[in-house]
Amino acid sequence: MTLLTLNLYRYHIPLETLLPVGNQRIDSREGLVLQASTALGCEVVEIAPLSGVDVDGQPLMGFSQERLEQVIDALVAAMPSLPGQPLDALLDLAEHTTMASLAYGLSLLHAKLSGQPPSLLAQRALPRTVPLIYRHQDEPIAEVGQQVAQLDRQVHAVKVKVGQTSMMEEIQLIHQILAIRPDLKLRLDANRSFKLQDAIDFLACLPLAAIEYIEEPCRDPNHNPLLFNALGIPYALDESLNDPRYQFTMQAGLSALVIKPMLLGTLSRLQTIIDTAHQHGVRVIISSSLEASLGINALRCISQACTPDEVPGLDTLRAFSCDLLEPSDKARCLNLDDLTLLYSV
Repeated sequence: MTLLTLNLYRYHIPLETLLPVGNQRIDSREGLVLQASTALGCEVVEIAPLSGVDVDGQPLMGFSQERLEQVIDALVAAMPSLPGQPLDALLDLAEHTTMASLAYGLSLLHAKLSGQPPSLLAQRALPRTVPLIYRHQDEPIAEVGQQVAQLDRQVHAVKVKVGQTSMMEEIQLIHQILAIRPDLKLRLDANRSFKLQDAIDFLACLPLAAIEYIEEPCRDPNHNPLLFNALGIPYALDESLNDPRYQFTMQAGLSALVIKPMLLGTLSRLQTIIDTAHQHGVRVIISSSLEASLGINALRCISQACTPDEVPGLDTLRAFSCDLLEPSDKARCLNLDDLTLLYSV
């Protein structure tokens, strides 16, 4: 199969509410849409490194290593040579780039154009996700409680951001969540916010049986097994996977990997890490890098294909002011004509 045409677009979507990126906040999301065609049809993918600046103008830390402008430059340089090349030229580019978001997007585009795996061609996967609970700046805890009260009774797990405000307020928040819905299991996400002793003190004040795991609890990841030894609370890795040198290593207390494919690289690398983790009895949860609806729908399909027994963590679209190419429940959905065309061959 031969590549015929390629088009590169840029999008910028304001957010209706701030979204957390670690301990930082963003008020808009921008990224790229790469479109390619063959004789059998046309497909699009979202490429959106989680980088840029936060609402205070500070660089986002701890996520994508590459900037959006670097991805644009790399694509504009590569695109002229692609028309007339076999479809596998996309995989060659993906394997040789050091930019994780570009590698992911190119390998996903190859999968969609070739129809392998078939699940990636699904227009809409089942909309399962774990709701994300977090406090907006200066938001009363009671209002967060209203979010919990409105959860569907079929929801049995939520993800709660911790290490964001004072320890006492977050202890109060978690006890309130469980008072409203005592059946919930909690996936706490600390984004490496705690020193070891602070993590022990914080978690010791919580009903441990309700905690499914805590993501990246310790500022120093080497302390995570010590936290597990102290309290017996399993932990998950998230930011640790963003290091391009990451290789799976089993550790005491490691329960899950929370993988953001946009930050990891090619689909083949994703599958290798999933297989290795599963061999060690470690769960894998597909999570978003705050993509727009086009990227979120792709992640649902990837989760359905690669981790069918897990509910992905993709509950971020509600902050977006509009959808991108694939509708969810927004009043407006951007189409290609609404985007900025950067390059076409």
